[in-house]
Amino acid sequence: MQLFALGINHHTAPLAMRERVAFDPLRLPQALLDLMRTKPVREAAILSTCNRTELYCATERPEVAVEWLAEYHSLPPRDIQPFLYTHPRRDAVRHMFRVASGLDSMVLGEPQILGQMKQAARTAEEAGTLGTLLNKLFQNTFAVAKEVRSTTAIGANIVSMAAASVHLSARIFENLADQKVLFIGAGEMIELCAAHFAGEKPQRLTIANRTLERAEALAARFGGDAMRLDDVGARLAEYDVVVACTASPLPIIGLGLVERALKTRRHRPMVMVDLAVPRDIEAEVDKLDDVFLYTLDDLGQIVEQGLESRQAAVVEAEAIIDDRVAHFLQWVDARETVPTIRALRDTAERARRHEVDHALKMLSRGDDPAQVLEALSRGLTNKLMHGPTQALNQAEGADRSEISELIARIYRLHPGE
Repeated sequence: MQLFALGINHHTAPLAMRERVAFDPLRLPQALLDLMRTKPVREAAILSTCNRTELYCATERPEVAVEWLAEYHSLPPRDIQPFLYTHPRRDAVRHMFRVASGLDSMVLGEPQILGQMKQAARTAEEAGTLGTLLNKLFQNTFAVAKEVRSTTAIGANIVSMAAASVHLSARIFENLADQKVLFIGAGEMIELCAAHFAGEKPQRLTIANRTLERAEALAARFGGDAMRLDDVGARLAEYDVVVACTASPLPIIGLGLVERALKTRRHRPMVMVDLAVPRDIEAEVDKLDDVFLYTLDDLGQIVEQGLESRQAAVVEAEAIIDDRVAHFLQWVDARETVPTIRALRDTAERARRHEVDHALKMLSRGDDPAQVLEALSRGLTNKLMHGPTQALNQAEGADRSEISELIARIYRLHPGE
């Protein structure tokens, strides 16, 4: 039984294809049971996120998992094949270690994927599809990810605009939990920023957008509220942090608007982050004493520094992963010899019991104990040597030489000495 990892991710497939093979979390346990029941797969787990869908299997035929994946999502296999990767054994282990460590993520070193992999393992365990092999692999995966994060700088620096926005805001306000944050726009960048700020649990989180329904939908995800874009001018003074990213061709927030807001705030500081191109906030706002205005260029410098640091840590992380892959595969190889070892010991035990029973009968009839011990030891020796001796006597040509060398190595013999 071999390990395989197969799937698609943001490196190999566009969003439209990733959406087509994503799994509904509520239906994932049943999907796992379906995979185990209809195909020759002994163990299975599924990781499904916005950036990847991956199947981790113990099977001799990975192609059936590919067929199942296509069939489950009602897709012809040829539609998936161009975007699919299949990693056997060593590559599968290495792939899982790299994914959990954040080396395969869209944002290098991001930590969320580790939690998602842990959830995938829990789901498989609860569904009863996580056997000894995959369970051991997942536990090793989590240990490797922890080691990579604790001994390298892979996650120590900021590598996204959203995280940089939080970082710069935290420079001004000691505790973001006491602040009110306004997001202007409801696109992907605002969504990412809102997710990062929501993690700091701000006092209030508001989304302002031209379409109120879209703002309300996004705000609901983060426990915030919404307002129309037209209301920003009247309510700007309420907020300590303002993050803007719209497609407006002209600035939405002008100098005069900010001046009035500062007056209402009695010149309490404001952090303003402008992520739009062209700008949403007039450049002249930066000249106000109580405003800390950051643009894409400012955030870009922080991200670039963080990426350089993380890239340097990748070399260290890859070395750790390669070493741990080797250790895990040693365990797998050792596990595969267990049935042979057990059979060998059972054979030796049967021989031992037979000779002991024979010796006890000899003693019960009054035979000399010394002779009984001699017979016992000779009988054990003959039985244990019979197998390898017979194999040597029956072998011919190259087979005989190979068996001879193997026996010499097993018993540490030196025939030529």
